[in-house]
Amino acid sequence: MMNPVEQKSLDQRVTQWFGQARNLIIQRMAEHFEVEHKTSRSDLVTSVDREVEQLYISLIRQADPQARILSEEGYGDDLGDLSGHVWFIDPIDGTMNFVKQQSDFASMLALYIDGQPVLGWIMNVMDDQLIHGGPEIGVKLNAVILPALKNTALEDGLVYLSGARLLQGQYNFPAIAKAALSYRVYGSAGISLCQVFLGRAVAYASRLKPWDFAAGLVLAKGLGLKATLIDGDPINMLSSGTVLVATTQAYTDIQLLNK
Repeated sequence: MMNPVEQKSLDQRVTQWFGQARNLIIQRMAEHFEVEHKTSRSDLVTSVDREVEQLYISLIRQADPQARILSEEGYGDDLGDLSGHVWFIDPIDGTMNFVKQQSDFASMLALYIDGQPVLGWIMNVMDDQLIHGGPEIGVKLNAVILPALKNTALEDGLVYLSGARLLQGQYNFPAIAKAALSYRVYGSAGISLCQVFLGRAVAYASRLKPWDFAAGLVLAKGLGLKATLIDGDPINMLSSGTVLVATTQAYTDIQLLNK
């Protein structure tokens, strides 16, 4: 396992990678880039997603040659387990926002060692804000340590939800939205999670893939938040699932609604 001194050194190194990735994204936004559909007309991928993912993979291979990589656009490895060093990559999280709004999208990396969350990074690209760190070294917003979060109840705070799950009435999302002080839909797991990490929301729930939630789970653990599947079951790091990240009280409130 990597000791805290080694973790801090790697965190500083990866922070520089995000500077490179942001510069690349901003440059490509000013140029023509390709947009394609994956599984549906709302499931987009761009040439920028692919280029940023390849940048991260190149940097990871140099820094951690024996590591394996699970990545959204498929340039990483085929994983059957989480032994050793495993990196998760989501080059652009919220691609629809990136294409249509050019705002409210993120870029995310995470490192797990033998299945344990070690370090995570979520960058709000347009705001140039990077939330990073882990359970052993603390969590920062850029260079500033984030304070302990208040244990706010669901009724006293905002909740961020998946728009699709809310419209379809899945997992009791409408009841959760009604029980909260109010609700928001962002269209980006990374941006939504940052709202929770910054104390601006008490919970986030959505159906996510491993690269969508890996960094968030590391940072949530570092900030003392609860993170499970929405039914309370543990999260499988190699499978999709409807994930809930929340303050302890908001988590309890949501579990009571789902009984």
